[in-house]
Amino acid sequence: MEKTVNRRDFITLASCMPVAIASGFAFSDMAETSTAQIPVKRGVGPRLKLGLNAYSFMPGLMENLKDPAKGLSLYDVLDYCAEQNFDAIDPTGYFFPGYPKVPTDKYLNDFKRRAFQVGLDISGTGVKNNFASPDNALRAADVQLIKEWIECAARLGAPVLRVFAGPMPEGHAWDEVAKWMADELRKCVEHGQKYGVLVGVQNHGDALKTADEVLKLLKLVDSDWLGVVVDTGSFVSKDPYEDIARVAPHAVNWQVKEYVDGTTRKSKTDVKRLVKILRDAGYRGYVPIETLAVRGVPYDPKERVVELLKELRKQLGQVQ
Repeated sequence: MEKTVNRRDFITLASCMPVAIASGFAFSDMAETSTAQIPVKRGVGPRLKLGLNAYSFMPGLMENLKDPAKGLSLYDVLDYCAEQNFDAIDPTGYFFPGYPKVPTDKYLNDFKRRAFQVGLDISGTGVKNNFASPDNALRAADVQLIKEWIECAARLGAPVLRVFAGPMPEGHAWDEVAKWMADELRKCVEHGQKYGVLVGVQNHGDALKTADEVLKLLKLVDSDWLGVVVDTGSFVSKDPYEDIARVAPHAVNWQVKEYVDGTTRKSKTDVKRLVKILRDAGYRGYVPIETLAVRGVPYDPKERVVELLKELRKQLGQVQ
């Protein structure tokens, strides 16, 4: 049967065309495979603001939560971000005192004040959840957690709350799990719309390993209040850059990693290529970087963050 393309599909495909060309995709290929909602309308052109995801300092932050006399606090990370002239910080929810409970209004207000004083925006925050679990009660509990943190994000002034899909359970087909994920995410984005906070689902090498899976999930939820937190180090495919380029039009935030193959650390990120993808997608917003500690490998987050930041700034100046 001959296929037809309606107006909505045509607009979607046309807006993805520059990214498809940049990543080596034929337009006809995208017409066959793309199942995403309409990409985010950006405006006149790309504008990239550099941020830091606090997870880069995870070892010290967790140590500080156990003993305030050790490690470093989120306030220390704020000051570090200011020293490095970042535009923004993503203070991951796990590092607030009392997580998974939301912080007190006093803590949030003091943190917002300090961020403002040192010239930093708050680009987003995030929680742990598992919407791929077969257990209805566990998924319902995570929906409630996310709703509470959406309200927390609104008070914090964070425009995006980062959430996960969850690891694929054994004995279940992807389409079945995707329906669970979509049903729960739909409840979350409705709450996000009420409080003015976007929900960003992160590809994390779990139930979302490829661009196809991410785009299919977006289509199932079908909400302007759901986007993608593009994790550049967690696509499991032959060419992660191709996956990154395909989801970039739907990005509401990023996690730029040192390696595109996760913790195996065999393929260092081609930052120049990544910046070109960002610009080709017309992305306007925050681009947080995140370095990761690997067991058995010496790790100094301050040095590693600076190395990635310098390379990113270099390429932002070179790529037109």
